[in-house]
Amino acid sequence: MSAQAKVGLFVILSAILLIGAIYYVGNEQWGRHTIPYRTYLRYAGGVEPGSTVLFGGIEVGRVSAVRAWSEDPTKIEIALEVREGTPVNANCTAKLGTVSLMSSPAISITTGTNDAARLKAGAVIPSQETVSIDDMARKLSGIADTAQGLITQVQGEIKGLSDRSNTLLANLNDATGPVNRQQIAEILRNTNTMIAQQSPKIDRITSQVLVATQDADAAIKKVSPLLDHADTTVMNVNSTIDQIRDPLRQDLIQMQSTMDQAKSLLASIQAVVRGNDDNIHETIENLRVATENLAQFSGDVKQRPWSLVRIRQSKDRKVPTLGGASGGQRSPSGLASSTR
Repeated sequence: MSAQAKVGLFVILSAILLIGAIYYVGNEQWGRHTIPYRTYLRYAGGVEPGSTVLFGGIEVGRVSAVRAWSEDPTKIEIALEVREGTPVNANCTAKLGTVSLMSSPAISITTGTNDAARLKAGAVIPSQETVSIDDMARKLSGIADTAQGLITQVQGEIKGLSDRSNTLLANLNDATGPVNRQQIAEILRNTNTMIAQQSPKIDRITSQVLVATQDADAAIKKVSPLLDHADTTVMNVNSTIDQIRDPLRQDLIQMQSTMDQAKSLLASIQAVVRGNDDNIHETIENLRVATENLAQFSGDVKQRPWSLVRIRQSKDRKVPTLGGASGGQRSPSGLASSTR
């Protein structure tokens, strides 16, 4: 192969590689699809078109525009271009952030939650304000202004504590003087003597407590079967009560039903009595009249028993005269006989 052919082949290969590199770079930079979003911040220090957009700390897009919001001049409108497929959801929050201390400002978006709805193209991402450097400087200046007074106050309190500490040390020195040390030594000697004297008694009491503990263990072992039997008895009683409970409940239900029926019957009787009250009074009055007539009839029968046999009552007999038709006189005996 000639040198010209080699040079021509090299030029062709170089052109192919250059075209491939241009295609790859263009596809990486301009071929990817992005989704627009918006967010609003009160402070967007250093953010400008082309600033990085982070989602959970990874780069997913760029800032396309930064301008004052016409509807609310107190807020800055920031337009974002986020790579397609980024799961921006309704619980995400956009705020001002940086990748590192030396890097330029960026818009950082939190990951939100998995169950939240995904935001559509052009939607507004909720924002969260961050403390600006000016605010931090103002707060630090206020802290520095109040620090001097705080230091003066602390110095006064430290001086008071120092005076109290000196007083406490003086009191401790008085308390640990020779006289007090001698008294403390005497107290310790008396304590040692008392312990030496009471040690046998303490040992005896300990032995008695140990014996009592052993007896208690034995008693517990003896009582344990009784407790088991008691548990069994209680279980049997519970089962018996459970068996009796339902029949008793049914009997009580039937008794209640009977009482309800009796109440309804008494109510019916009362209604009947109220409805026939006049008839009952009339019947009682007739019975009273009949009773009076019967009493009168009984009295008549007692006085004139013949009235039960005779229809008409016989006339009363006339009393005979003393003189007869013949003009003679009758004796008193004859009068008595005639009346008889």
